[in-house]
Amino acid sequence: MVACGTSYHAALLGAYLFEKVCRIPTRVKISSEFNHCDMVLNKTWVLGITQSGETTDTLRALQKAKGLGCSTTAITNVHGSSVTRIADQVFYTYSGPEIGVAATKTFLTKLTTLYLLALSFVPTSVLDIKDYRRLIEELKFLPSKVQRVLDNEEVIARYGKELSRYDNAFYVGRGINYPVAMEGALKLKEISYIHAEAYAAGELKHGPFALLRANTPVVAITARDDTYQPMLTSIREIKARGPQVIALAEEGDRDIDPFVNSVALQLLAYYAAKERGCSIDLPANLAKSVTVP
Repeated sequence: MVACGTSYHAALLGAYLFEKVCRIPTRVKISSEFNHCDMVLNKTWVLGITQSGETTDTLRALQKAKGLGCSTTAITNVHGSSVTRIADQVFYTYSGPEIGVAATKTFLTKLTTLYLLALSFVPTSVLDIKDYRRLIEELKFLPSKVQRVLDNEEVIARYGKELSRYDNAFYVGRGINYPVAMEGALKLKEISYIHAEAYAAGELKHGPFALLRANTPVVAITARDDTYQPMLTSIREIKARGPQVIALAEEGDRDIDPFVNSVALQLLAYYAAKERGCSIDLPANLAKSVTVP
């Protein structure tokens, strides 16, 4: 998978699904890096993800892949965009226009598309028809689960205002929620101009612990899966060094939490930016699509 920015984070989540659910070995490359590396691509399917369909680095990555004889597919939101004329196959996200520069709903529809793609490839030896139908039903319940997050918007707004007081922040997660942490940190940077870094929680002890202070809050994404106990250990280690910890915890949704967690983190960044008086829809120095090398 090749992508940039928010699409890259969606690709990381997609790779997790393809390997866990489909047992298909999957690599994710930032498009600009893909264009400058020599990769072995024998019998490789290259999937390019771009909301606008005009992201130059991703277009070049797909052109390079085609030149190497790879089958190519694009996930995009825009009919008739450049990527639709390059890729062998196109999946549309049907997000509708997104006016704000920082992607929100388009990120979620990319995840949905990747989720459906992964399910379409899953072998029956890994997932029987009963479990397959259950996962499809989980997608149907997604709007109501997102609505539960929106119903708690006042609570998230309170933490967003708290976060707005700082100049630096860490986001941490494990497993499938590590890319979610990366996307959360990107959103905070994009619209509030707060410096934020995302780390796999287990990596904090390998250097970043040196930066943890009382004035460096940590947003910790905790899921009720096999990463739960290690995440609790990481949170205790973080708190012992003084930072305030904002824990994002689910209500038992194990199959769909990356979507719901992403919405909560988008709102957290929104309210932090709003409190700081930032231009949320049009962040400084950013454009809707990157069309220059």
